[in-house]
Amino acid sequence: MDGMKLSFSPESPPLSVIVALSLSASPVTIDSTAAATTVPSFVFSDGRKLSGTTVLLRYVGRSANTLLDFYGHDAFDSSQIDEWVDYASVFSSGSEFENACGRVDKYLEGSTFLVGNSLTIADVAIWSALAGTGQRWESLRKSKKYQSLVRWFNSILDEYSELLNKVLATYVKKGSGKPVAPPKSKDSQQATKADAQDKGKPEVDLPEAEIGKVRLRFAPEPSGYLHIGHAKAALLNKYFAERYQGEVIVRFDDTNPAKESNEFVDNLVKDIGTLGIKYEKVTYTSDYFPELMQMAEKLMREGKAYVDDTPREQMQKERMDGIDSKCRNHGVDENLKLWKEMIAGSERGLQCCVRGKFNMQDPNKAMRDPVYYRCNPMSHHRIGDKYKIYPTYDFACPFVDSLEGITHALRSSEYHDRNAQYFKVLEDMGMRQVQLYEFSRLNLVFTLLSKRKLLWFVQTGLVDGWDDPRFPTVQGIVRRGLKIEALIQFILEQGASKNLNLMEWDKLWSINKRIIDPVCPRHTAVIAERRVLLTLTDGPDEPFVRLIPKHKKFEGAGEKATTFTKSIWIEEADASAISVDEEVTLMDWGNAIVKQITKDEEGCVTALSGVLNLQGSVKTTKLKLTWLPDTNELVNLTLTEFDYLITKKKLEDDDEVADFVNTNTKKETLALGDSNMRNLKCGDVIQLERKGYFRCDVPFVKSSKPIVLFSIPDGRTVK
Repeated sequence: MDGMKLSFSPESPPLSVIVALSLSASPVTIDSTAAATTVPSFVFSDGRKLSGTTVLLRYVGRSANTLLDFYGHDAFDSSQIDEWVDYASVFSSGSEFENACGRVDKYLEGSTFLVGNSLTIADVAIWSALAGTGQRWESLRKSKKYQSLVRWFNSILDEYSELLNKVLATYVKKGSGKPVAPPKSKDSQQATKADAQDKGKPEVDLPEAEIGKVRLRFAPEPSGYLHIGHAKAALLNKYFAERYQGEVIVRFDDTNPAKESNEFVDNLVKDIGTLGIKYEKVTYTSDYFPELMQMAEKLMREGKAYVDDTPREQMQKERMDGIDSKCRNHGVDENLKLWKEMIAGSERGLQCCVRGKFNMQDPNKAMRDPVYYRCNPMSHHRIGDKYKIYPTYDFACPFVDSLEGITHALRSSEYHDRNAQYFKVLEDMGMRQVQLYEFSRLNLVFTLLSKRKLLWFVQTGLVDGWDDPRFPTVQGIVRRGLKIEALIQFILEQGASKNLNLMEWDKLWSINKRIIDPVCPRHTAVIAERRVLLTLTDGPDEPFVRLIPKHKKFEGAGEKATTFTKSIWIEEADASAISVDEEVTLMDWGNAIVKQITKDEEGCVTALSGVLNLQGSVKTTKLKLTWLPDTNELVNLTLTEFDYLITKKKLEDDDEVADFVNTNTKKETLALGDSNMRNLKCGDVIQLERKGYFRCDVPFVKSSKPIVLFSIPDGRTVK
């Protein structure tokens, strides 16, 4: 390892890699000044590079010379180690934390180490995952809940106390469980900041933030359900609030009654809870309508705002051309007179709006007299018909931010040109300034995040509602089978980067797979159409039942009852791949030799006959077949696959959604499933052997009504 450098972001040190390097006394230079979005990497002296925490950990395991069998004694040990290394990420997955603790605790009841008879990188991965959660693990460690796990953790800590305590003191912030980089000297900090500025890479700290004094707000408009883009904003607010021991306010920006409803408010609150956002209180911009009206009138009296009756299209043209409105120099009395007409919602008032008086020749068009108030006679979902005028976001947001004591307002970088406007509005109001912090909007391929365009899909009936599994809403992707822990991990891995990226869904689904695969039960399904009956002539004359694990590596998944019969169902595709006298493996049973193949006039296989060969080796067979017994206990299934709703990777602003609608986004396949699936509940996640992962959307009710399973992407597909 001579001449090798470990590079990582100061926000996310790869704790397991650092622990492994320390234990193996590997000579590596550590560089913790990389940008927030940088993946942990080994950079070798010849320019070669390895990236990713688990990749680096395995490299250390293979190359360490000072620790015997650090990556296992043989190939079997190494494979077991790989399973534990992959499983370690579950400990960072919120609600799965204690389930993971329970699983490892049970496994360690009769073992000193996770694999073999000495310390391996499997132990390092799980130990570091626990240590990295900080106070959460420390609280459990002091309890008597997981005695075997605590014994194992403490024995490793005792054995290598000097090295491990040094690593923990340097890289884990006490109490928070947030990995941190070692403190830098002032010179180092200045150099790092200069490097970041030179490279155009953002700082990840909130400007002028003080521990215990940070107050943030998540302010969605109640005009749709929470989608994955909103989730990024919500989770970043949560992250910074926890980091600075501050608080988050949820505020509904309910200033447009034409788009908003109580349904959206209720579901936004539900989704915020689903994301695990802990907030101080819920407020509404409409709570401040009286104060906002007083402020608008104050600005008119001070000559900082005016009422304008210029037709909207002409106003837009004048703004683009930098031409002053004919109403710009109205006197206070004329402005207040028209203001009263607006408040009354009269015919004259409906022709008017209130604008701030900035500079119509400013190069930044957002500074060209923005609109503060408009008339809207529609009823408000919360306060009814009390008002005929409503403030714009540009006017209300800075006012309420300042009034509510918000210290830092997080906004996506699409608002960048309006930052100067935000500060100018507060300046004219004479109110306390608020720090703005930008982050990049989350953009995903073949995905719409415009609520207006999503609403179009709902209203045209192209989807089943806001929770449709093809939708990027929180409810939609959860219904598709995404674990919230995966979404949180995906978003926080990006950090508060301001770089605009069009991201693939694959990474998110890959994270999801790492969470569900170690724990989800395995079941069997056979496609119903053209299924083929295989008769085993020496099979059991009477069916018998055997209990087998639902997950061979996770006892917590429980057991399932498997029926063994003389005749079994296999899929037509499998039957067509078999040759006469070929030996195949029947999964969870053993080998069989196919002796006879019957086909119809079109050459399609209609029946098979064979004999069992349970002494045969599974290593010698090419085909490993899933099968179901020929009994009346099988359940009917509908396997549902989804595709993207649009056919273009990224819609431009002037693209018409209707021109890019994917007309084939849902495929349903009828299948038969093992009888154990009668016990599935809505929301359960399973793996169908050789078919992939599925979420139960409609559980078993009666034999004539199929169980509906939604296919969950695993990161290897483009769905």
